[in-house]
Amino acid sequence: MPISDAFSPSSALTIAFAAAICAGLLLKFWLTSRQIRHVAMNRSSVPDAFAARISLAAHQKAADYTITKARLSLLEMALGAAVLMGWTLLGGLDALNQVLLGALGGGMVQQLALLGAFVVISAAIDLPVTLYQTFVIEQRFGFNKMTLALWLADLAKSTLLGALIGLPIAALILWLMGAAGPSWWLWAWGLWMAFNLLLMVIYPTFIAPLFNKFQPLEDESIKTRVTALMQRCGFAAKGLFVMDGSRRSAHANAYFTGFGAAKRVVFYDTLLRQLSPGEVEAVLAHELGHFKHRHILKRVASLFALSLAGFALLGWLSTQVWFYTGLGVRPYISLDLAAPSVPNDALALLLFLLAVPVFTLFIAPVFAGLSRRHEFEADAYAVAQTNGADLSTALLKLYEDNASTLTPDPVYVKFYYSHPPATERLARMPSSAQP
Repeated sequence: MPISDAFSPSSALTIAFAAAICAGLLLKFWLTSRQIRHVAMNRSSVPDAFAARISLAAHQKAADYTITKARLSLLEMALGAAVLMGWTLLGGLDALNQVLLGALGGGMVQQLALLGAFVVISAAIDLPVTLYQTFVIEQRFGFNKMTLALWLADLAKSTLLGALIGLPIAALILWLMGAAGPSWWLWAWGLWMAFNLLLMVIYPTFIAPLFNKFQPLEDESIKTRVTALMQRCGFAAKGLFVMDGSRRSAHANAYFTGFGAAKRVVFYDTLLRQLSPGEVEAVLAHELGHFKHRHILKRVASLFALSLAGFALLGWLSTQVWFYTGLGVRPYISLDLAAPSVPNDALALLLFLLAVPVFTLFIAPVFAGLSRRHEFEADAYAVAQTNGADLSTALLKLYEDNASTLTPDPVYVKFYYSHPPATERLARMPSSAQP
């Protein structure tokens, strides 16, 4: 290779991309190995702070569940890195594009076919791991309640829904990339943000019911407490609903969904079975804390800002030949205005989506730390609005019932955990709130 080629933008990107993949894989392997070792070392005894509440059997189940999932994630990481290299530097995406160009020619149909084929092939590669996670690991630890028939039905629904929603949005973005001039990325960003806001409105009413049943909350004791809490906090919702989460999993949860007037409060049926009315109220108060501190608004604003920066970067990169060649793809960019035009827009989208996570991995602890801070603020709000002891016991029940380890590795926590470990959350609560 000539010295000038070694320092070309294309070669520099290839080297940086390969180095980032290797560095990221080594970092994730190191962090996960630490987590496995730390949890295994603390498996034999319940931490003193929880000894009176958590049994040794429950503690060991959580440790085994955590270790088993972590070991599977090691395989997922290696597979993911290999597949990423295959799509990019080893020419997989380029080969797929060439096949479709030969069959369909250049144009919108070929570009949408490229996006669709990429999604289908990627899903097929991930399928064995997904099935093993659901029907082996979750089954072994008593969490999976899903039959193969239900799993297949969910897959069919999500695939059809993805095609009905995703393909028109993709087609609009691809059209803007080709027709809106150099500022296409700004129009595409506006379209993407409008779509996300619309999705927040229509998801609770039209999409979620395709997968789960939602019934109005009927437990009067819980309804009374929850209604009073929401009035006290100045929060309005369209309704209180119970979701049949137990149809698929034994894991418990509660959440808000929707946007503006379409907001709903949703409880998993498993949560209502496991917690007392006071504990349910405390969990809901925690979620209300996120709204009171404007965490949801801040996250939406962050999404707007980051996506704007992303679209602007994509707008520039999509015109750079070295962006394609450096990631293993032959672009069709010609200075000859009389040459036939073959769009590269779908290639640009896919390469961008493949490359960005490789480099943003290293700033993940920043966002994880911000999320944990939000959780502490929501906990403090819940303690102020409800019985703090109820929140503490609810958290412990949820950690126990979901088999969440009480002894995670501190470094792993700093990098990955969006929610603080139980020890840290309870330590922040007043002593009067301790169970």
